[in-house]
Amino acid sequence: MDALSDVLSALRFSAAVFLQGEFTAPWCVHSRVTPEDFPDRIELPPSVVGFHYVIDGQMQVQVQGAAPVGVHAGEMVLLPRNDPHLLASEPGIAPADPDPPVQRVEGGLLRMVHGGGGTATRLVCGYIASEMRRHPLLDALPIAFALDVKGKPCAEWVAASFRFAAQEVASGRAASETVLAKLSELLFVEAVRHYAETLPRDRKGWFAGLRDPVVGRALALMHARVAHPWTSEELAVAVHLSRSAFAERFTQLVGIPPITYLTDWRMQLAAARLRDTPRRIAQIAGELGYESEATFTRAFKRALGVAPGRFRRGDHAAFPSDRSKGDESSVNAIGPLDNKNAPVSL
Repeated sequence: MDALSDVLSALRFSAAVFLQGEFTAPWCVHSRVTPEDFPDRIELPPSVVGFHYVIDGQMQVQVQGAAPVGVHAGEMVLLPRNDPHLLASEPGIAPADPDPPVQRVEGGLLRMVHGGGGTATRLVCGYIASEMRRHPLLDALPIAFALDVKGKPCAEWVAASFRFAAQEVASGRAASETVLAKLSELLFVEAVRHYAETLPRDRKGWFAGLRDPVVGRALALMHARVAHPWTSEELAVAVHLSRSAFAERFTQLVGIPPITYLTDWRMQLAAARLRDTPRRIAQIAGELGYESEATFTRAFKRALGVAPGRFRRGDHAAFPSDRSKGDESSVNAIGPLDNKNAPVSL
């Protein structure tokens, strides 16, 4: 498995669609995923990527302080850090006040109908969530970016699937939200892959490290043999550089030193195995290269803030990372936002 697939698999994303929007120009609404969109928990998961997929029509996505970004039918816009934003038929329209009412349809999905009666836009809104707070992959994604599937091999079945599932939701048939959720997960993976492939050559971050022949080789080695007692010296020899040159290159591209990255990655794998498997803590420790359960427990508690046993019981204190602010540049990237007036959820 390549490093990108390895990370996506371990982060264990799950997706859900919570709202179907039907808007007619002119229109503008606030949007952000909030705890209310997670009926089974009292707070947001540690990592939440908000998204909107336009089924018909077009819209503008506006994050405060940045130029609007147009999103058209067949495109999906993602907000990897769940920043508050506006959705509108065109720039410059004031958001609805009060917020448009929503209806709850079969299965718990919300439906919002709003606008002035002009050109119609239909979209579905949802999120992709993970119990892992951060990983350099997530940090490297821009504030917001769009995936246009038009012209891609998946374009026809993606559009058809969203249309079909949206019709199923509208008719109240069971399991239609599940179809949309699984499709959203697939599109998120496609969006990440597309972003990695189109990243400018001079960009820094985890994706740049993955693409670099030296750092990419080191990442592949660490992911392939996570339990091996890697040192910077051994990795440097494997990629044919001096230890200092390798450590500098890795840190410059990825944002953290190689052994720090390895430790963080082991902790993410440990958290996934504690959550998803019945393996004993000592067994997980051995699988990840720790000589004793006590050593592993100290490392895990230092990284997550809770002991492995408490984490397994559901006390997910989350990774304290936020080491970088991410790469805020892409073809459809949106800039930073002042969050002083957090909008309500769409």
